[in-house]
Amino acid sequence: MSETCIRQQLRIPIELAGLRLDQAAAQLFPDHSRARLQGWISDGQLTVNQRRMRPRDRVVGGEELSLDAVLEAQGDWQAQPIDFRVLFEDDDLLVIDKPAGLVVHPAAGNWEGTLLNGLLHRIPQLIQLPRAGIVHRLDKETSGLMVVAKSLRAHTSLVGQLQNRSMGRDYEAVAEGAMIAGGTVDRPIGRHPRQRTRMAVVATGKPAVTHYRLLHRFRHYSHLRLSLETGRTHQIRVHMAELHHPLVGDRDYGGRLRLPAGLAPALIEVIRAFPRQALHAKALRLIHPHSGETLQWEVPLPADMQQLLEQLAQHDAA
Repeated sequence: MSETCIRQQLRIPIELAGLRLDQAAAQLFPDHSRARLQGWISDGQLTVNQRRMRPRDRVVGGEELSLDAVLEAQGDWQAQPIDFRVLFEDDDLLVIDKPAGLVVHPAAGNWEGTLLNGLLHRIPQLIQLPRAGIVHRLDKETSGLMVVAKSLRAHTSLVGQLQNRSMGRDYEAVAEGAMIAGGTVDRPIGRHPRQRTRMAVVATGKPAVTHYRLLHRFRHYSHLRLSLETGRTHQIRVHMAELHHPLVGDRDYGGRLRLPAGLAPALIEVIRAFPRQALHAKALRLIHPHSGETLQWEVPLPADMQQLLEQLAQHDAA
């Protein structure tokens, strides 16, 4: 397996006196996550004055930290040529426009042909990062923007931005029903109590907040712009179904297809044939891990959602 050796020595400044060793190390080695540093401390790869200590031990300032660690491959995934569009790339980041139908990470039933396999084919050294640099996911049938870390510094920064909610992610969707206004859904999400492959609004779930804005109200459907404060699995799909406005094409959370009376045959054909949930990650904003600059990207809707909106507009104009 591919591996990289890291050797660094730093002196703990007196200002950090009284902190736990792992807390001080996290400030002095910001390229690495606190969890990774805790492991190195426990394994004796990160020492204090050449002595092994525990992550919870307190520092007094002035000690010498010695890091002599190995970055090992984080998985045994295979590199494969996978087609995806790259919008931005530098030494720290890769921003892509993921097509619908592409699985992000290998799992049961999809061990190959995923975005992760394609990332390793393009950038083999990503094998040394957790999940090959993938810090957030999109569902298989959701299209749009994703950011991937190319360095440990970037991975630590992006995970932190997700946790402190400073990374902005905006989506567009087409939902069933004519909504009259936007709003916010603040309902916890967890595993469905009976169907374990699905998520649901449950009292014991994790906090989940989705903001939505009405872009256009059609006669029987709604075009929405949504933003996430949290990143729970299937969050938008679950929250919109909770509002009784499931996304068009969402077989898991929308239930049996229900067509309003009076739809034009062309529109019925488009809705019946729509192959996925009508959800697209439209915009992404983040702080660059190295420069500190705020960067943002926006991509147009894919052809299938554009066609759906055109048919809805034509139907309302008829």
